Parts: sequence; C-alpha cells; structure tokens
Amino acid sequence: MSYFENFMKANQAYVDLHGTAHLPIKPKTRVAIVTCMDSRLHVAQALGLALGDAHILRNAGGRVTEDMIRSLVISQQQLGTREIVVLHHTDCGAQTFKNEEFVAYLNKELGVDVSGQDFLPFTDVVESVRKDMKLLRQSPLIPDDVEISGAVYDVDTGRMTVVK
Repeated sequence: MSYFENFMKANQAYVDLHGTAHLPIKPKTRVAIVTCMDSRLHVAQALGLALGDAHILRNAGGRVTEDMIRSLVISQQQLGTREIVVLHHTDCGAQTFKNEEFVAYLNKELGVDVSGQDFLPFTDVVESVRKDMKLLRQSPLIPDDVEISGAVYDVDTGRMTVVK
C-alpha cells in the first residue's frame, strides 16, 4: 500500500472529527507564517493554532522568495492578514549544502543547466531569519504597518527563540 492510500484512510478519520462547520476564508488571527517544509516542524501545534487561525506558507528553508511575497500580498490584500512571522528552524536541510556545489550536482544528475538558480542555502539560522525579515520590510509590496516578527524553532526541544 502506498503512503497516499494510508493518507486517504487517515483522512476519513479526520473527516469524522472535522465536522461540517464552514470556517471563514480570512484567518482568525490575521497572521501569515513563513516557514520551512521540514516534516519535523508542526507549525499549528507548536504555536497553538487551530483550523482557520493563520496562513502557513512553506518552502525549503522557509525563505522569503518572490513567490512567498506573492502569497503574502494575496494574504494581506485579499484576506486581511496584518502580521507576518518568519519561522526558521535548527538542523535545516538548507544548511547542508552550498549553492555552487548543488548547482553542479544538479547539472550533472539531471543534465539541466540550473546555473542561474539560487537555492537559498544558509549557514546561520538566526541570520537567515534576520535577512528574510529585512527583505519583507524592504519590499514595496508589504505595507509599513504590517508587523514582522521572527523566531527559530528548535527541532530537538520544540522551543522557539525570538530573533530581533
């Protein structure tokens, strides 16, 4: 049995608990969270969020990219969020490679030239949060009155540390 088939069975149990109440499309907390796709980071549980509470935007490394900003603009301008949290984590896969080496590997393995692609690796997780918060503050698409905060989640303890 594939994992997808297991997921579909698990979904039926979830449906039984979910109920049929229609949640509003706008997130209750008016918060959007930019975070990593890492499977060890359960954002809703870590932050005490329920269904409908916040937008959770995920990608490799939890990095602020053009597409992440596109999603944040929609989140804010169409769906009413007024706060952004940048949440990176310890022991991130984006800390395990250097861009140039990964590009060379992909060129060889896939036979595709990805020389212009930045996969946004980093070495210092706190500095990566600061850099992404700065990108958001400098973006003309993110209004100045949007509150931007940052933190690092420790995958071993679940504890979050604020980044200033």
